[in-house]
Amino acid sequence: MRRRSPTSVPSEQMEKGTGKSQNTRICFLASLSVFFWMLLLYFHFVVLGGSTVDQSVKLQLQAGPVYTELKPTRVTSDPQIENQNTESKPIHVTSDHQMDNQNTVLAPTRVTDDHQVDNQNTESTPTVESPAKAIQIHEAEKYPFMKALRTAENKNDPCGGRYIYVHDLPPRFNEDMLKECRSLSLWTNMCKFTTNAGLGPPLENAEGVFGDTGWYATNQFAVDVIFTNRMKQYECLTNDSSVAAAIFVPFYAGFDIARYLWGFNISRRDAASLDLVDWLMKRPEWGIMGGKDHFLVAGRITWDFRRLSEEDSDWGNKLLFLPAAKNMSMLVVESSPWNANDFGIPYPTYFHPAKDADVFIWQERMRRLKRDWLFSFAGAPRPGNPKSIRGQIIDQCRNSKVGKLLECDFGESKCHSPSSIMQMFQSSLFCLQPQGDSYTRRSAFDSMLAGCIPVFFHPGSAYTQYTWHLPKDYTKYSVFIPENDIRKRNVSIEETLRRIPPEQVKKMREEVIKLIPSLVYADPRSKLGIFKDAFDVSVQAIINKVTKLRMDILEGRTDDNFIEENSWKYALLEEGQREVGPHEWDPFFSKPKDGEGDSGGTSAEAAKNSWHNEQRQHQSSGMGSCWFLVMNTHHRTHHQDIQRPTFLFKSKTYK
Repeated sequence: MRRRSPTSVPSEQMEKGTGKSQNTRICFLASLSVFFWMLLLYFHFVVLGGSTVDQSVKLQLQAGPVYTELKPTRVTSDPQIENQNTESKPIHVTSDHQMDNQNTVLAPTRVTDDHQVDNQNTESTPTVESPAKAIQIHEAEKYPFMKALRTAENKNDPCGGRYIYVHDLPPRFNEDMLKECRSLSLWTNMCKFTTNAGLGPPLENAEGVFGDTGWYATNQFAVDVIFTNRMKQYECLTNDSSVAAAIFVPFYAGFDIARYLWGFNISRRDAASLDLVDWLMKRPEWGIMGGKDHFLVAGRITWDFRRLSEEDSDWGNKLLFLPAAKNMSMLVVESSPWNANDFGIPYPTYFHPAKDADVFIWQERMRRLKRDWLFSFAGAPRPGNPKSIRGQIIDQCRNSKVGKLLECDFGESKCHSPSSIMQMFQSSLFCLQPQGDSYTRRSAFDSMLAGCIPVFFHPGSAYTQYTWHLPKDYTKYSVFIPENDIRKRNVSIEETLRRIPPEQVKKMREEVIKLIPSLVYADPRSKLGIFKDAFDVSVQAIINKVTKLRMDILEGRTDDNFIEENSWKYALLEEGQREVGPHEWDPFFSKPKDGEGDSGGTSAEAAKNSWHNEQRQHQSSGMGSCWFLVMNTHHRTHHQDIQRPTFLFKSKTYK
């Protein structure tokens, strides 16, 4: 074996040492180069504001839902907007995942560009949501109503954002009441009025006043059953409450209280309401929003559900004062101007079209009618109410050669004949609509159905009530004469109406005729095509309300400055407005001063007078045309006295 020379060892060691030194220098230069490029990239992207697309972040975002800007849906009171487009505006929430519900498959997710594209040939690099935005997205996912909001984004689903879930209530809350229909009123057999899906018996048309089809002797308090039967035909019902835009409670609240308004203690009057909220609060659907997405309907005025005390002598039940009910929305034929949980919907008229052609034919007929009377009034005086202006209105009608009067006093009267009432309205240019037994009266809707321009004397009779169904600009379709001007006898109704130019009268009448579809309830056994009836407008308004509330929750908006006593003012705000202030109608809704406003009284007197007076009137008349005084009460809120109007309830006489 060959042995190495001793002289070669130092040379090899020297070569090894030299190699290590060269490798160290190369590593140092490489590290320095990397550091330099990192500084350069940092300066370019961070200091100069540039950015690159981090593929790992991009993939992570694409794996979950991507949220673009969330904007609240505006609740509109313009019936033309509601009628032309009843679909909810798209809510910009998208996802790659399909919904569990078969009817709600979402469109694919798109990563949108934050920059504007200068031209169609220029491609821009999509931006990536920031970590803060990703956290916001994750936080939004915890809300159980997110699935319902996403349905509106599915362009292929005509019901997206419009689904309604209906509670399957035990029959004691609805159907059992219809089986015991004779108990729904002490003086009226309601059984015949609950036939034909709540429309009542068909009207005879011997005088040719009505149309050929769609006319019924509908009771003014039958909205409970009409609305519920219309809901059964709603095209966007769902069995999946998680995709529902709102939840309907088919409780016949109006029929329930009507059974016990007279002669029953408060325990009996409150029983069904307490039972209902107890049942609802145990349901999983209630937990989604604590009932704020629930709504129900009552075909009576709000005061029947706002008893202020625990005295048997006080009026009505306390449904709308129950904590759970305050979260729900209740649709009534007359709402309270000082409370936020009820909303006015039209009284039912005699007309219930089954198809669009019925509406077209009726509208065209109302346009062509010759109207011989300048103005007319159907009603009775209120001798027991010193603040009522009905006496002065009746006097002006009697003393005018162009005014028509249909007096509705005790005993037999043409006011009980729908054909007589509609015939008078059809022959008049203007129809006088002072306060009825409360702020509102069915007559206002019957007159507009006849193409007659309504004349109101109190803003609570229509303008602050039916903001979903009537234009905010009331001058387009009506005339307003403050009732205090009539009370002080310093205004002539005839002269006021004569001063309106004929061309303006023609435009106002046309506006009234255009409103007809949104003021009537279509036949629940059929479905209109292009027209949206009072039911459609109401449901869409509720959907808009709930959607806006959900968007406010997502975006952290609160109404800290909301004053419930001014509820009537909020409904009159224009788009974008959130604050209210002094209003020209404040005197109509405040404590009376110097003889103005509404008169006072106590709830105990109200119940006693209503019960005893109706008993006496019923016994003397023998036919049930009974008037009885229900004195108004003080509604205490935030240590202030707010007036209820003086009410004159009746059992049968025309309002």
